[in-house]
Amino acid sequence: MQAYTVEQVAEILSIGRDKVYFLIRTGQLRSIKIGKLRRITDRHLAEFVTSLEEPSLEDAKR
Repeated sequence: MQAYTVEQVAEILSIGRDKVYFLIRTGQLRSIKIGKLRRITDRHLAEFVTSLEEPSLEDAKR
């Protein structure tokens, strides 16, 4: 299992560091804490990307 820093995830997703923290804070992207360090595992990242690919319930109703 690979664990990434917030900065690494921001680079992987081509988004800002603040956006990654927002996604974590709102529960859209899961993470773990190791002491004071925040890490996102490869599984968390895969789950997040999959959630973006799946149509939401709102889209399904249209």
